[in-house]
Amino acid sequence: MNIKNLSHLLTFALITAIPCYSIAALKPLDHIVVVVNDDVITYSMLKNRLNDFKKQLDISQLSRIEPEVLKKQVLERMIRDTIQLQQATQFGLTVDDLMLNRMLEQLAKSNKMSLETFRDTIEAEGINYTRFREQTRDELIINQLQQRIVASKISVSDQEVQQYIEQNENDDSSKTSYRLSHILIATPESASPDDISSARKKADMVYKNLIDGENFKDLALKESSGRNALKGGDLGERKANELPQIFVNAVKELSTGEVSKPVKSASGFHILKLVNRSSDQVMIKQTHARHILIRTSSEVSDDQARTLLLEIKKKLNNGKRFPELASEYSEDPGSKIKGGDLGWAGPGDFVDAFENVANNLPIGQVSEPFKTPFGWHILEVLEYRDHDQTKSNKENQARSAIQKRKMDEEIRLWLRRIRDEAYVEFIEQ
Repeated sequence: MNIKNLSHLLTFALITAIPCYSIAALKPLDHIVVVVNDDVITYSMLKNRLNDFKKQLDISQLSRIEPEVLKKQVLERMIRDTIQLQQATQFGLTVDDLMLNRMLEQLAKSNKMSLETFRDTIEAEGINYTRFREQTRDELIINQLQQRIVASKISVSDQEVQQYIEQNENDDSSKTSYRLSHILIATPESASPDDISSARKKADMVYKNLIDGENFKDLALKESSGRNALKGGDLGERKANELPQIFVNAVKELSTGEVSKPVKSASGFHILKLVNRSSDQVMIKQTHARHILIRTSSEVSDDQARTLLLEIKKKLNNGKRFPELASEYSEDPGSKIKGGDLGWAGPGDFVDAFENVANNLPIGQVSEPFKTPFGWHILEVLEYRDHDQTKSNKENQARSAIQKRKMDEEIRLWLRRIRDEAYVEFIEQ
């Protein structure tokens, strides 16, 4: 079947499925807005997502955006998410209800609420909780995909680490944090001189409008192709050594509230606003934990991996020692020979799903089975400590900072590439 005829076939099927006597009472049918490879985005899907974003924008006081501009941004976000979810399906990446519920409980806990109160708060803001729940599932799946496709391919050499340490030996970049807002005027992957010139002119125009007093968040919503456009360009707070160096160079001489001139990278032209800068001693919370990993494969499903870990946990409860069971069952070769011991680890040393469990588990308690991009785990925290970032862990900190910097740029380039390669057809109505 030709996917281009899908819209007409869907409409025909819906109409012919309804008895003739009811035609006069019909309301306007749902229709396809965009075809994305073998999937479609319908008007009702777009309307629901648009309404949810409007609620969030009102909450964030970002309500001055024109409806058509917001619609365009939301639709582009939906297209990008659809493409990523299609790729995730090809890789067999899923998030089951157990993992989703744990993430929602953590979201509620971070907002100092019970899950029931969190749900009531979401619905009181006019956001459908069922849709919020499924969108959270999609975001977790997309995160798994990005970890597998992008993060797994990023390497940091020992030479890069040493160069980084030498370059930062006499500065305070590990202790300086920036809160930035960002606008990206993107260029195609194989940009021609005309493409670059056109993007530069647009970036210059946006910069001029900002200097003339236009609101940065409004312009980010209208013009930015960045992943954070629907958040008004807010990148959150990051250490200087976790940001692309061109970002740091662009803002280091700015005062709070000032905007940088457009700066060029492989993904396009960036305009940055310095929202806040802070510098203080960085004490990090470190966790000493041990775990047992069961990997999934074509022979071992999610249910089988989780069931095996539940059986292992039962053995622990009956008096078996963790190191013995880790040595017998764990499929993490690095920690298996140490009885599952992972040593001391700080923020960024493990993926988010692992850190979320490790940071919220009482000492001595074994977690329920949980999933990360590497497989299924049970985890026991042995100790916590607050640790100053001294010379002893400079290499780990440097490696982490370089990885985060590379990851941001690689994800931008990868998203642009898969969007360019996808079949996307906007259906005229």
